[in-house]
Amino acid sequence: MSVVLPKAYRVAFITGAARRVGAQIARTLHENDYKVLIHCHRSTEEAEQLVRELNAIRPDSASVFYHDLSKVEVFPALMEQAVNCWGKLHLLINNASCFSPTPLEQTTPLLWDNLIAVNLKAPFFLSQAAWPYLKREEGNIINIADIHAFSPLRRHAVYSIAKAGLVMATQALAKEMAPFVRVNAVAPGLVLLPEGENALTAEQQLKIIEKNYLKRIGMPLDVAQACLYLANANYVTGQVIEVAGGRRGR
Repeated sequence: MSVVLPKAYRVAFITGAARRVGAQIARTLHENDYKVLIHCHRSTEEAEQLVRELNAIRPDSASVFYHDLSKVEVFPALMEQAVNCWGKLHLLINNASCFSPTPLEQTTPLLWDNLIAVNLKAPFFLSQAAWPYLKREEGNIINIADIHAFSPLRRHAVYSIAKAGLVMATQALAKEMAPFVRVNAVAPGLVLLPEGENALTAEQQLKIIEKNYLKRIGMPLDVAQACLYLANANYVTGQVIEVAGGRRGR
C-alpha cells in the first residue's frame, strides 16, 4: 500500500495584495502551491474577499494582515505574527506602493516623507524584520520597483527617486543577505491604468502604447509571472527584471 505524502508548501507575505497587481501576484503564487499572507491597509473588503476566494480553492491557504506601512516600528512584531500563522516564511514581496504627482514647485516635506515612507523605507525595514525567518528557510525577497527608477517620470520626481532607491536597496540587500537569502526586483512599466486623479487621457494612453515595442499596456499577470520566476530562480540575486514591453520612461 502506497502512502500519499502531503504536498510541500511555501509561505509568501505580499504587501498591498488586496487588489490590482498585488492580488494577481497572490493568486499566481497560490496556484503554485504557496500559502499566502495578504497584507492591506485600507482595502480591507477586497483583501477579505480574496482570502475567502483562495481558501475556497484550498482550505487554510490564505490569511489577511492589516497594517499601515508608515509605522515601521512594529514591523518586527508584524513579521513574527505572520510567521506564527504557518510556522515559516519563504518569500517576502514588497509590492505596496504610493503614487502621486509632486511638481517641483508644489512638493512639500510631507509629500516627500509620505512617498519615501511607503515606496522605500517600508520595503527596507520589512526586509530587515523578515531576514531572520527567510534566512532559516533560505528564502528570497522580491521588490516591485518601476521603470521610472531608471528614467524619471515628469512631475513625479519623488516617486521616481524612491523607486530608484528601491533598486539600489535591492542590490545592497542582495549583497548583505548573501548567501542565505536572495533579493531581486521587478520593474514594471504601465500595468493596468492609473485610477482617480492619476487617470490618463485617451491621448496619453495612445502615446504610451506607441512607444512600447509590444504595442500594449501590461497586465498584472505579466508582473506575477516575473515574480514566480524569481521566486524559483535559485541562482539569481541582485537583479532587476524590467516588465515593460521594451519601454523605459516617458
